[in-house]
Amino acid sequence: MSYDNDERDFLPVCREDMLRRGWEQVDFVYICGDAYVDHSSFGAAIITRVLESHGYKIGFIAQPDWKDEESIKVFGMPRLGFLVSAGNMDSMVNHYTVSKKRRSSDAYTPGGVIGKRPDYATIVYCNLIRKVYKKVPIIIGGIEASLRRLAHYDYWSDKLKRSLLLDSGADILSYGMGEHSIIEIAEALDAGIPVEEITYINGTVVKAKNLDSVYDAEILPSFEELKADRLTYARSFYTQYLNTDAFNGKRLVEPYSDYLYVVQNPPALPLTEIEMDDIYSLPYMRTYHPSYEALGGVPAISEIRFSLISNRGCFGGCSFCALTFHQGRIIQTRSHQSLLDEARQITKEKDFKGYIHDVGGPTANFRHPSCKKQLKYGVCKNRQCLFPAPCKNLNADHSDYVRLLKELRAIPKVKKVFIRSGIRFDYLLKEEDRTFLRELCEYHVSGQLKVAPEHVAAPVLSLMGKPEHKVYEQFTEEFYKMNKKIGKKQYLVPYLMSSHPGSTLKEAVELAEYCRDLGYMPEQVQDFYPTPSTLSTCMYYTGVDPRTMKPVYVPKSPHEKAMQRALIQYRNPELYDLVSEALHKAGRTDLIGFGPKCLIRPRKFADQKKNEREKNSSQKTARSSRRTAAHGESRTEKKKSIRNVHRKK
Repeated sequence: MSYDNDERDFLPVCREDMLRRGWEQVDFVYICGDAYVDHSSFGAAIITRVLESHGYKIGFIAQPDWKDEESIKVFGMPRLGFLVSAGNMDSMVNHYTVSKKRRSSDAYTPGGVIGKRPDYATIVYCNLIRKVYKKVPIIIGGIEASLRRLAHYDYWSDKLKRSLLLDSGADILSYGMGEHSIIEIAEALDAGIPVEEITYINGTVVKAKNLDSVYDAEILPSFEELKADRLTYARSFYTQYLNTDAFNGKRLVEPYSDYLYVVQNPPALPLTEIEMDDIYSLPYMRTYHPSYEALGGVPAISEIRFSLISNRGCFGGCSFCALTFHQGRIIQTRSHQSLLDEARQITKEKDFKGYIHDVGGPTANFRHPSCKKQLKYGVCKNRQCLFPAPCKNLNADHSDYVRLLKELRAIPKVKKVFIRSGIRFDYLLKEEDRTFLRELCEYHVSGQLKVAPEHVAAPVLSLMGKPEHKVYEQFTEEFYKMNKKIGKKQYLVPYLMSSHPGSTLKEAVELAEYCRDLGYMPEQVQDFYPTPSTLSTCMYYTGVDPRTMKPVYVPKSPHEKAMQRALIQYRNPELYDLVSEALHKAGRTDLIGFGPKCLIRPRKFADQKKNEREKNSSQKTARSSRRTAAHGESRTEKKKSIRNVHRKK
C-alpha cells in the first residue's frame, strides 16, 4: 500500500486528536518511555502502525508523568487494552553508565533531557495503570520486557529478579519481534476472549495458576532454587539461550510457587520478505511529533533519519550482545525494491545532503540466513555459525548486498552510501571472492572504517564468542592492501572492550601491548556492561561459562576495571598511576622503562616530562597572548577565522 504525504498523520496524542478523527474511544493506548517518533527505526512506531493497518484505533502517550494518574487518562479507558514499552532501550541502560553513574542526557527525549522516564519504566507504568484501571488488559513489550521475560540478573540492584511479567502486574509479555504476536493478541481480545485465557500465542510469556493445560514444556528450576544457587541459574539461563529459535525452541516454564508459574511460549516465526516490506511501507511520518519542535526535537532521529534498515537478526552470536535472545539468529531481510523506495523517499526530504548514512541492521553484511536448512529446521542449538570458526555449511555470499549497494548509489541525488552499523570481518573473509571488500573500500568508507575485534587475548575472545585475533590481523592486512590497490588512504578504527569476563590484568596488558604496536590509543574505551540476558552477563553473575560450566575470572571491583581501562589508554599522563599499579600487579614491570616496547617511563622521569609539558604549555599560552594583544584580535575572532579556513578546504 502506498500513501501520499497529505494522507499521512501522526497517531492521536491527546483527546482532541482522537475526537478530530471521529473516535469516541481508542482500541489500544500505547504508553512509551521514549518521545513519540513515528519512524520505522522505533519499535513503538512499528507496533502501532501495524495495529493501525489491521483496523485498530491507537492512542499514543509518550513519557507520561509517572507520579500523576491523570497522565495516563488522556484517552480514558481503551476498548481492548494498554500496550506498554520502556522504549528503544532498557530504561536502566538509558539512565546509567557502566559505573552506575547517572547519564547527563537522553537521546530519546525532546531536547535530550534526562529523567523524563522512571527507572524500571515498564514496571512503573504498569503499576500506575493498575492503580487507575483495575481490570483492563495490559500487554508489555519492547527490549526491556523481552530481555527480562524470565528470571534475570539485574546489574543495577546486583541481584536476581523475577520475570518482569510478575513485577509489572501485566497480563501478557510480547518478546522478540512483536509484529506477529501483537496482531494475534489484538484479534483474540477483539473476539472477546478473556485476557487470562490468551495463553497460547507464540512469542509471548504468560502466567498460569497450574500446568494442567501445559503438556509439552520443559520445566526450569524454580525462582527460589535460582536465588539459592548461582550455578543452577547458569544452567537455567543456558536452557533459555538454547530455546530462542522459532523452529526448534521449546515451551519453558519457570515455577514461582505451587500456584504461580511463568510460561514462555516458543518464539514467533521470522518475518518473511513480503511481511518485512509491508511493515516498512506503512505510513510513517519519519520524524518526531511536531509538539517537540520548540523543545529542540528528539536527538535520536539524527542517527537514523537518512539510514536504511535492511535486515533483522544476527548469526554472529557475540556473548555480550542480547540480539540472539531478542531478535534471534535467523536473518530477515527486505527486498531491494522496498529499500530503493525508501531511499528515494529519503532523497525528497528538504535537508537531505546526498548521503545515506547506513544500510544495515545488527550486522550490515548479513543479507540471508547463514545456511539453507534454517527456515525449515531452525538454527543449530549447540553450534554457532561463525564461532570458533565458520561452519562448513555457512553460505558466505555478498553478491546480493553488493548489488543492493550499487542500486542505491545509482539513485539520483545520492552522492554516497555509507555502512555504519558494522560488518563481520570473519564472514567477509570466508567468501573467496573479494568483490565486497573492494566495493566497501571504494565506495562505502569515508576515511575510517569502524570494526569490532573487541580484544586480542585468546581466552577473552573465546568467552566473547569472537574469532581468533589472527583473523582480524588477516582482515587488517587485506583491508590496507585493497586500499593501496585502489589508490586510497583509509584506516581501521577498532572497537575495544575492557573488563570482559575472562580478562585478568595479564590479558589487559596484552591488549595494551597491541595498542602500542598498532600506534593507536583510543579516546574512549568501553567497559563490559552486564545488560540483561546475555551469556556474558550470566558469566559476570555466576562466575562460570554457562556453555561449559567452567569457572571464569570476572573483574568486578571499580578499581580493577579502572586499571584495565587505563592500560588501553596508557599514553594518557593522567592515568600514569593506574597503569603503573596495573603493570606491577601483573608482574610486567619490564614495560616500565625507556625501551621501544615500554608503555610508561619510570616515575621520576615521567614527573620531569610532565613538568616540562606544563612549562611549555604555559610559555605557549603567554606567547599567544602577546601575539593576540599585538594584533588587536580577540581569541574568538582567531578561532572563527580558523574554522572558516577549514570550511573552505
